[in-house]
Amino acid sequence: MHFHVLTVFPEFYRPFMNKGQLHQGIKKDCLEITPWDLRRFTGDSYGQVDDKAYGGGYGMVMKPEPYFRAVEQIEKDAADPLVLLMAPDGKKFDNRAAKNLSDCKEIIILTGRYEGIDQRVRKYLADEAWSIGPYITPGGDLPALVLISAVARHIPGVVGNQFSVDSDSFQNRMLAPPHYTRPAEYREYKVPEILLSGDHQKIKKWRREKALERTRQNCPELLDENNDNDIQEEL
Repeated sequence: MHFHVLTVFPEFYRPFMNKGQLHQGIKKDCLEITPWDLRRFTGDSYGQVDDKAYGGGYGMVMKPEPYFRAVEQIEKDAADPLVLLMAPDGKKFDNRAAKNLSDCKEIIILTGRYEGIDQRVRKYLADEAWSIGPYITPGGDLPALVLISAVARHIPGVVGNQFSVDSDSFQNRMLAPPHYTRPAEYREYKVPEILLSGDHQKIKKWRREKALERTRQNCPELLDENNDNDIQEEL
């Protein structure tokens, strides 16, 4: 998969492309990330990407021209890319959305700053608008990186052990259970005895119970009546 990100801070993505999971995906040729500098597409010597809002008000608005020109440039070589806009009022991004997006070959992500992006970009250029939550970040780059990282986990080959992905929180509409590692006792805090028992059937049942308990407490919306009943039967 190839991610194209339109941003005024292309250098923001470099550390994440050079280290960690995204770097591994790039090394394996499972993943490609290209940050495009919006200032290259302004058409003026100052690289102006924002201007005052029509109608007055505080803050600046990102101009439409750089986005349209950049997307048109990318589309010359990209095969029917999906154009996504990161916006606070977009659809709620979740694990199901990440999994669905992982089937795409080319994705263009539009990021903004200040008061937002000219509405014509959203209306006539973006295919979908996504939000990572009901809050405001300094710009669209953090949400874009969240989206890229979440989608990348579902791309075959990016994560070395597929079981790690299959056991993630939100897979199969459940949160992951608690995890422990060595030492078995730290500052008088002990690992649950069942995890030290070596009885894999009991450990599996314990983890399933704890996952269900955690999901009910923290994300009950993941469980519908049928799903909850099926899990109870498994236990």
